[in-house]
Amino acid sequence: MSDDKAQGRRDGRALLGVAAAALLAGCASAGGGDREPHPEDPWEGFNRKVFAFNDVLDRYALQPVARGYRFITPDPLETGVGNFFSNLGEPRTVLNSLLQGKVRNASIATSRFLINTTVGVGGLWDVASRMEITGQEEDFGQTLAAWGWEESRYLVLPLLGPSTLRDTGGLPVDMYSYPTTYIDDDETSLALTALRIVDKRAGLLDQEALIQGDRYSFIRDAWMQQRGFEVSDGELGDDPFASDEFDFDGADFDDAFAD
Repeated sequence: MSDDKAQGRRDGRALLGVAAAALLAGCASAGGGDREPHPEDPWEGFNRKVFAFNDVLDRYALQPVARGYRFITPDPLETGVGNFFSNLGEPRTVLNSLLQGKVRNASIATSRFLINTTVGVGGLWDVASRMEITGQEEDFGQTLAAWGWEESRYLVLPLLGPSTLRDTGGLPVDMYSYPTTYIDDDETSLALTALRIVDKRAGLLDQEALIQGDRYSFIRDAWMQQRGFEVSDGELGDDPFASDEFDFDGADFDDAFAD
């Protein structure tokens, strides 16, 4: 998975997670018709409805904007934008690595942030990766898993896309550990958030053809396997989704728009 497209999942939108959790009281019993329920997706009926809502927004709003962004943005600049937002995710990795007792990974993320912010001109160039200084991304959902919440139910969030109940509970911490949260100017903050979303979506455009069969099930299964790989620090063996061609990273918002 490329470092310039891998970071910054689900920040700045914790209220949507709270709202989705509140909806579960009325939707937890929603079924999938006569289909045998997936063991990790007992709320499939609710999730499919949210999935369909996200898909409409993507097809008629976000996807056209992402295609326009890719058309007018030179490849080096697009890579630089991805690097910039990836670099902003390093403080989150530092915090969660420390909370999980991963001191070495925290030191690596700190080094990456300092090197890329300075030598890499604000993170536009991923100099640290060229120096072979690489580590594992960490968020608060992974921290909760390390603290004992190992299994969690699959949950599709409005706008944010694939998640779990555990990861949704980690959204507030993820939000407050992302630097753009502390930008006082609302217009600047919103502009950066919009750019980040569009850039991430543009990075997924080439992967539309990879989705086969039932789109909901394909995205769910791919995301759950990728997420399990992240939570276990790669102990599941070779990650089939860790290539640039098959980037179903986290998270959240963007994976919902890979449908």
